[in-house]
Amino acid sequence: MIEHELLLLGLLRESPKHGYEIKRKIKEILSLFSGVDLKSIYYPLRVLESKGLVAKRIAKTGRRPQRLVYALTPKGEATFQYLLTQSFLNFKRPQFSLDLSLYFLNYIKPRIAKRRLRARMSVLKKLSKGLRQTINSSRKRQPLSLAYILEHDLQMVQTESKFLANLIKTL
Repeated sequence: MIEHELLLLGLLRESPKHGYEIKRKIKEILSLFSGVDLKSIYYPLRVLESKGLVAKRIAKTGRRPQRLVYALTPKGEATFQYLLTQSFLNFKRPQFSLDLSLYFLNYIKPRIAKRRLRARMSVLKKLSKGLRQTINSSRKRQPLSLAYILEHDLQMVQTESKFLANLIKTL
C-alpha cells in the first residue's frame, strides 16, 4: 500500500484531480514504469481521505456533470514527503520474469534454450529501440524526471541483453 499511497499523493501533489484523471494518468504514463496497477482508485482514495491525507470536494466545469475532485491536505503533503524520502532509501531486489526460467534452465535442451533466449533478446532489442525513441521525443514535451526513468529502464534492458548474449555463448 505504501507504493499506492506515494503514487496517489504524488499525483495530487502536482494538482487536485478527479478520479478519472488520476486513473488515466496512472494508465498512460506511470504504469509503464511503476509496476503499479490500481484496478480501482476510489477505495485507496477513500482510505487516504479517512487518514486525513486528502480532501474531496464537488466541482462542476461547464456542462459536464459534477465530479469529486481530490486534493492533498497539509498532512498529506507531509506524508508524501516522508514516503518519497523513504522510497529513495528502499532497496528491493528487482524481479525479472526470466529469473524463474533460469532456475530451471537445466531441464530444457540447450538448443531450445538458446532459441528462446535469442527470441527474448529480439524483444529486448525492440524494447530498447522504443525506449530510445521515447527518450528523444519525451525530452521536448515531458518532465525531465520521465526521461531519467526511461534512461534507467533502457540501461536495465541493455544490461539484460548483454547478460543473455553471454549466457547463450556458455550454453
